[in-house]
Amino acid sequence: MKNVYIVTPSYLIKKKRDFSAGIKQLKQLGYHVINPEFPKVLPSPQEKAEQLHRAFADPDVDMILALRGGYSAMKSLPFIDFDLIKQHPKILAGFSDLSALLNPIFERTGLVTLHAPMVINLDAPTPFTLKSLGNAVDGYPEKNLLKGAPCKVYRPGSASGILKGGNLITLTALIDTDWEIDTKGAILFLEDVDEKLHQVDRYLTQWILAGKFKGIKGLILGDFRGIRSKQVYDILASQMELDFPVVHCPYIGHVANKITLPVGAEVELNTEPKQLLIRNIDFPGGHR
Repeated sequence: MKNVYIVTPSYLIKKKRDFSAGIKQLKQLGYHVINPEFPKVLPSPQEKAEQLHRAFADPDVDMILALRGGYSAMKSLPFIDFDLIKQHPKILAGFSDLSALLNPIFERTGLVTLHAPMVINLDAPTPFTLKSLGNAVDGYPEKNLLKGAPCKVYRPGSASGILKGGNLITLTALIDTDWEIDTKGAILFLEDVDEKLHQVDRYLTQWILAGKFKGIKGLILGDFRGIRSKQVYDILASQMELDFPVVHCPYIGHVANKITLPVGAEVELNTEPKQLLIRNIDFPGGHR
């Protein structure tokens, strides 16, 4: 049994019944939730960092799971003790706004983090989502991260690199800060939700102007709810030469069927069999 500690790095869940449904699902999956109380007060940025510190330092905690996304996780970055996290490696899971923590924590500690569903997403999860999450928490016995998921190839090829990425608008906000994601040598995945086409165009153009696509090994476009993936691809293709494989997988992002991705794992993207294979992963997963 894995002991789960719930943290609140972004927004609160508004309705208690949504929280209770997520906690119930975790228990049905065989997890023990250490702190099942419904959070009613949003912590300050310092308190969010302290909450993470408590969770990582607690020897009884196996997995740290975010309550939900939204906004403000990045505000806690100046207060996070990355050395403490490195000394107490644990599974940290979340996505969306949590992209602002998943990537910097990996880059500063070497700890693989999980781009994964959160408490708010577990109120009515699909079998695919639960299977993918379970595979991750068990240490990835299934190495093909795209198994069972649709995949469309925009530019063929094969490449290996470190898997990084997440929510586009969140990661864009970190550019030119001390916690800017290092994309060199990465297999990069990006997703977003309910942004207008011109906004996504602006974000991606900023990435291009900032040189964030120089040196990446591959690109996976997730779901951009409200925008077709071809439109996202065209924004890039119209402004730069794409010399790396590019695919679209709709099971990455704010979607019902969600792949749990290991940020920091060494992976190989191969468009011929449409696979994203884990080649090497230093991960505190597996059965306790």
